[in-house]
Amino acid sequence: MTRSRRIAVVTGSRAEYGLLRGLLRRLRDDPAVELILIVTAAHLRPEFGLTVSEIEADSIPIAARVPLPLDGGTPLAAAQALGQGVGAMADAIHRLLPDVVVVLGDRIELLAVASSCLLLGVPLAHIHGGEITEGAIDDAIRHAVTKMAHLHFPAAEAYRNRIVQMGEMPERVFVTGAPGLDNIAEQPRLTREQLENDLGLALRDPVLAVTCHPETASPTPEAPATTMLEALDAFPQATIVFTKAGADPGGAAINRMIEQWAAGRPNARVVASLGVQRYLSLLDIASAMVGNSSSGVIEAPALGLPTVNIGDRQKGRLRSASIIDCEADPRAIKDAIARALSPAFRAKARSAKPPYGRGGAADAIHRVLAGCDLSGLLKKSFVDIPMTRA
Repeated sequence: MTRSRRIAVVTGSRAEYGLLRGLLRRLRDDPAVELILIVTAAHLRPEFGLTVSEIEADSIPIAARVPLPLDGGTPLAAAQALGQGVGAMADAIHRLLPDVVVVLGDRIELLAVASSCLLLGVPLAHIHGGEITEGAIDDAIRHAVTKMAHLHFPAAEAYRNRIVQMGEMPERVFVTGAPGLDNIAEQPRLTREQLENDLGLALRDPVLAVTCHPETASPTPEAPATTMLEALDAFPQATIVFTKAGADPGGAAINRMIEQWAAGRPNARVVASLGVQRYLSLLDIASAMVGNSSSGVIEAPALGLPTVNIGDRQKGRLRSASIIDCEADPRAIKDAIARALSPAFRAKARSAKPPYGRGGAADAIHRVLAGCDLSGLLKKSFVDIPMTRA
């Protein structure tokens, strides 16, 4: 009898877990697969909502919890946490003996996972590689993980081309679209009244969904949040729902600023984590999304929702016509929000083509992970691309 294929998936943040949910359910329900879920980083931290509870509520068994003290503090603290994380993640992977490990995106903790897999001789599969985000150190992390990975699942053809340009073997790169878009079709929504009761907030139009992360490649990573809050002062009639910044250096400072700004404003609410259902329910009724989250570039366009994208954190990613890019300047942000709320632009956003597909990524990734030949996967050839002279 053939034994089950042991597929480990690592998740460290609320946003990343939301993108992985569809794939995790498919792996869990596949009788030929033994799912090994490793939970780490912000999931295990109360200040980020202790979002491991969302995983438990989804009835997805957790094989290991690997604490990683990423607290959104200083760059030094992040570097020290990464050092601790490599040892702790190596212990977990060595003990659990997966046939392949799956990671998504570009979070700091992925370096601990990828380094451990490299040294332990465990194949690594990477989702959402090949993208560019010039305003964050995530950009370098993402490319580093690509070079340590053996299977690649980019969200668009342009990203596949970039991964191949980095020397990866074309036959190991599979364009799947963005897995977060699967949730749009599969996740039931709350009604406006249910969401209002849940948040304790009357959601009167216009509703702004706001998420702002630090620009970690900038000497002033909190600047986008400072200027954004100043711009939001110009919209006292708006209902504003903030989701907190993640565990990047500078994230804790941004969260303090947002909480201070929202305090005493009855039309504003700050939430550590909305979870997939509440988050998509909010986007369904929102008038615009504001900030610099990847969700504003990937999920919001697929919902026909206007996005005001601030600063350089997402610079380099594929764009939909539903996105308004603006500098981290109060006047520019104010003008961009006003434009996003206009009937003409909202109509334009509803008809814009999303560049990351329309779902089906989880099925495509599951098929490859469950069916590909893992023997010899650790051997990689660097594929040179002929260069043309200028």
